[in-house]
Amino acid sequence: MVSAVKKVAAIHDISGYGRSSMTIVIPVLSAMGMYVCPLPTAVLSATTVYPSPYIVDLTEHIQPIAEYWQKLNLKFDAIYSGFLGSHLQCDIVRQIICDFSTEKQLVLVDPVLGDDGKLYDSMDDNMITGMRRLITKAQIITPNLTEACLLLDEEYNPKVSLCKIKQYIGKLSAMGPEIVIITGVPDVAGNITEVFAYDKMKNIFGKISCKYLPANYPGTGDTFASVVCGALLQGKNIQTAIENAVNFVYHCIKETLKYNVDSREGVLQELFLSSVNAPIIENKFELINF
Repeated sequence: MVSAVKKVAAIHDISGYGRSSMTIVIPVLSAMGMYVCPLPTAVLSATTVYPSPYIVDLTEHIQPIAEYWQKLNLKFDAIYSGFLGSHLQCDIVRQIICDFSTEKQLVLVDPVLGDDGKLYDSMDDNMITGMRRLITKAQIITPNLTEACLLLDEEYNPKVSLCKIKQYIGKLSAMGPEIVIITGVPDVAGNITEVFAYDKMKNIFGKISCKYLPANYPGTGDTFASVVCGALLQGKNIQTAIENAVNFVYHCIKETLKYNVDSREGVLQELFLSSVNAPIIENKFELINF
């Protein structure tokens, strides 16, 4: 029986307050016509931008949930993972990807580790090692520049050259993923933010640039990866999927800046979800020789 909608197994944490992870993944993908099946990795009282949130680690519960899904013979069009609550979860998620593997399935891993050149407080070196193993099973990975450097054990430099970005992407691609997308790369002048992507099966490399906006909202990486996932499941190619994701995130940030809100809450996505399927294309994907 063919499903009326695409099913996504979403392996992310749930935060009670603040827009990130599952509270972004579910509404964004649902608005794009996908059926999201959440498999929570942790429950947090609030996102980690708030001081000392209460955290419930669900490591011991992930495998039993997955085993129950197997008993139901569930099939997923995509498996999409993000924030993991412990390094032990990396191998659990890796096994889930193997257990639920189907032909033409999309496997997207957002290797959440850190930002601005440093690890998040809840992460450690064991998580980096585990994430390196996990991305070998991914079709697509979406690290930011910090996470790319952590995965490759490279020194973080925000003023990274195009040549270096190509090296990073080539090395990450060699680890297994067919498509590598590195987000949040500032240009030398600091007034442009760029996203680079490489599809090794089609030998396509390029970037999309947008004006830097003076804001720091948590959850925008989750929004980006979710739109990429949804757009690909809608049948769009990778260039269009990245265009849609960049422009939707850019639009959300630009419009949220007009409101007097606590930035820790994230972008006001509820006001803009209607545009996720017909985004304003202000910024275009540009092909570059690899």
